[in-house]
This record gives sequence, C-alpha cells and structure tokens, in this order.
Amino acid sequence: MRLVLCGTPEFAAPTLRALVGRGHEMALVVTQPDRPAGRKMEMQAPAVKRAAMELGLRVVQPEKIKNNAELRAELEAIRPDAIVVVAYGRIIPEWMLELPGLGNVNLHGSLLPKYRGAAPIQWAVANGERETGVTTMRLDAGLDTGDVLLERRVEIGPETMAAELYPVLAAMGAELMVETMEGLERGAIVARKQDEAEATLAPILTREDGRMELERRTAREAYNRWRGFAPWPGAWAEFRGKRFLVHRMHVAGDVAERLGAEGLRPGELAVVDGELAVGAAVGALALDEVQMEGKARMAGAAFARDFQLKRGESLA
Repeated sequence: MRLVLCGTPEFAAPTLRALVGRGHEMALVVTQPDRPAGRKMEMQAPAVKRAAMELGLRVVQPEKIKNNAELRAELEAIRPDAIVVVAYGRIIPEWMLELPGLGNVNLHGSLLPKYRGAAPIQWAVANGERETGVTTMRLDAGLDTGDVLLERRVEIGPETMAAELYPVLAAMGAELMVETMEGLERGAIVARKQDEAEATLAPILTREDGRMELERRTAREAYNRWRGFAPWPGAWAEFRGKRFLVHRMHVAGDVAERLGAEGLRPGELAVVDGELAVGAAVGALALDEVQMEGKARMAGAAFARDFQLKRGESLA
C-alpha cells in the first residue's frame, strides 16, 4: 500500500518501522518541527523524524496543517491509500480526512471509547484500571470518536508505572497497525461504532494534576495517580510554604496499627519504624524518596531528620 504517516514522539516510531518493514511504500512522513529540549534547551528532532531519516524517507515538518496549501498539494499528488496517524499532536483537518480511499487510520493508546484524548496511558494507570491496550480506528472530525477497527489488550499490574507501559503499547500498537493495514487492504475488517455511553476523557496533563490532595484521596488513589503521572507532573504537595515532590512511594497499609488507634490525619507526616509516612483520607503512604524545592532528592527518613520534622506537621 502507498502510505503517509503523521506522528511525532517515540511512541509512533515502532509503527513507522513496522510498516516499512512489511514492504509498504511510505511516500511521506509528516511530523512536528524540531523543538528545544533538555537543560540546555538545544534543538532536538522528534523521534519519528530520526527514525524516518534512518529509513531514508522523505520528511516534512509543517508548523500548521489546516490551511497549508503546500502540504495539501503534496498529499494530493501522492494519492495515498491511507494516512496513518500516531500521536501526531495536531488535529487532522477535514481535507486530510477525505483524501485517502481507506481514510486516516489512527493508533490510540487505550481501549476506546474509554480514555479519549491526549493522555490515555497516564489516566488509565492513574485511575487504577487493571487493563488497557491499543486500538486502531478511523479518524473523524470528533475527538477519538471514529469507528474502531482492531484492538489488543494488556494487563496493568498494581505496581505498574505508566512510563513502563509506553514501550509495551508502542510495540503492540505497531503490530496491530500492520495487521490493520493488511486487513483493510483485503477488505477483511468490519468497523464498529463506539458506545458513547462508555466514553471517558483523558485530557492533557497539567501541573495541578500532580497535587496529592490527601485530604480527599485514599492512599491507594494517591499512589495510583503517582504511578500514572510520573515523571511529570508527578506527585507533589506543599510543606512549610514550599513545593514538596515525592519521587518514590508505596502504600503503607499498617501505619495506623503501628501508631496506635489515632493513626495519621490526612496530610500529617510522621516517621514510623524508620519510614516517612503521610496520612491520607483512608490509609497512609510511605514516602521513600522526596525533594524539597531547590534541594536534592533524599530518602524520606533522611528528609525527616535533616529538616527536623515535628510531630503534627502536615503536607498541604
């Protein structure tokens, strides 16, 4: 098949390699412009661009695509059978949706219709889901509302981090896209409508999503959100008027028993059997590695010692 791929981050690169490896003609790769990144804010090419250049493919990096006459003319000249879209980061305009005969086929990192939006992997973990997966779908004008083509599922373990799922789902998604393209070519896939009653959203993450808010979350809920949101926005609160980051934690189910009947109030800090613990709305967390704003990371117990933690002090 003659294809065009639109994608940007590392999540999309395995799909590009897999399609080329199966012998499909990748006539063009569309990705976002190089951006400054890292501490030195040096310009870096997107992962998809690097993969495309290794494969000897033509790459374009338009800043905008909706009214881009040059891009439109090039795609119309290519006349692709399908446009493959994987984490491109731009809304696909109507003219692109209508261009290829087999449509724009998207790889999405959830089991649609659950977790439509920009951060499906993170929100699935943050909400304590036990299963997720990847879905191929035909894009339409809505937000991940198009007809589902194929899907594959994977278990989320109780300690699994969202960052650990990314390469798993990227590899699984690459295989699924190859299967989808070959099924479409044969006319062997029956698309199905999404059940709108089951739809949930996975909006782009903000810094506020990392706020622990232990007065209204159980220890397990706070732990799940950290699993979903590490490394950014992570898990954070305020202590003594400064930002307090938690880099590693675990649910400490028996803190109340070790402290006595009173346990810990939500947000209250205490050293319990050598661990820095904090109370939640239900249960408690052990904070294994923490960091005060402007300071180095340190073990929770070392933080309590170095900052002379007093009984009754709390995270806000």
